[in-house]
Amino acid sequence: MKKTLRPSARVRSNAESGLAEPLQQVDRTSVLHRGRKLAYFAGCDYFRLASHPDVLKAIHCGLDERGLNVAASRKTTGNHPLYQELENDLARFFDVESALTVSNGYLSNMAVAQALAGDFQHILVDERAHGSVLDAVAMLGVPVSIFAHRDVDAARKLVSQLLKRSSRRSKLLLATDGLFSHSGEVAPLDKYLEQLPSNVTLLVDDAHGAGTLGKLGRGTPEHLGLKPQPRLIHTITLSKAFGVYGGAILGPEELRRRIIAWSRLFAGNTPLPLPLVSGVIAALKIVREDSKLRRRLYFNTSYIKAALRAAGTPVNDGPGPIIPLQPRNGTHVARLKRNLINTGVHPPYINYLGGPKDGYFRFVVSSEHTAEQLDALVHALTKK
Repeated sequence: MKKTLRPSARVRSNAESGLAEPLQQVDRTSVLHRGRKLAYFAGCDYFRLASHPDVLKAIHCGLDERGLNVAASRKTTGNHPLYQELENDLARFFDVESALTVSNGYLSNMAVAQALAGDFQHILVDERAHGSVLDAVAMLGVPVSIFAHRDVDAARKLVSQLLKRSSRRSKLLLATDGLFSHSGEVAPLDKYLEQLPSNVTLLVDDAHGAGTLGKLGRGTPEHLGLKPQPRLIHTITLSKAFGVYGGAILGPEELRRRIIAWSRLFAGNTPLPLPLVSGVIAALKIVREDSKLRRRLYFNTSYIKAALRAAGTPVNDGPGPIIPLQPRNGTHVARLKRNLINTGVHPPYINYLGGPKDGYFRFVVSSEHTAEQLDALVHALTKK
């Protein structure tokens, strides 16, 4: 008698599982949505390097020449020379003493926390910091205080209170995003460093600022005129502006040595697949040499924000290519979705941890959007 194998559980729909509806990208700025091609203002591939021919060629060549995976920790037998090449390139690009890669951006903050455990007596965290920052500081095993979003005075007062209750020699860590992913706002890193005492170190997750902000693309610190310094620890992802995958920690050589020596995550983590390392090296070269990418990104972002302001739609003043829109109610959500689809734009309505609890629209501009796509988005958002 033939046996019929039954699944242990039924297949859930995306809505039931909490996953977004699947999207198929059809070109660098469009997706297929329910059988229709729509302009895509979402994701975080700011320069669309994930589909750049030079990046794809480097990945294919890397796969052919080196295979997929070293399948071992860099502290045992998995330390390929290509990792050092990428880290040297990152250190030069960001003008820092050293860089160290990990397998994704989320883990970069955790690797730092493991290496610095025992250094700090208290942690301060911006209330809108990314989940990777919150998870990392929880690993330090010391009290954590949350301060108001981007509020320098609140952070300064909190530091003063903490130091009065403890020793003036206590070391504190302030953790924040650089360019906030939910809003496109920039953290006032320059003011933190200027107004907080020297025993406060900054941990800055600059996943969205790296590559997009600053004259040379070095991120939020460069945008604010900051030079590399011991009080500034800079973590990034390689999956946003650079379009590939992975994470990196930028800072003093001493920090790199401590992560290698003390981070269990780094020691026990299989590093980036080598073809992706080749892809990041190619992407970094493009961002370094093609300044037109950042100029186009800035122009496209400024064009949309100016058009929305002219139509009476409030938008943030930050330079980041992220434009959030909080709908008033469910009726407003439905109307905006309808306007966007009718205008040929995919409606990026998301409910993301750290963002508004009922969800919001988050539009992400790229350097590669066409004038027609930019105008379509403005028309959809300003249509009455």
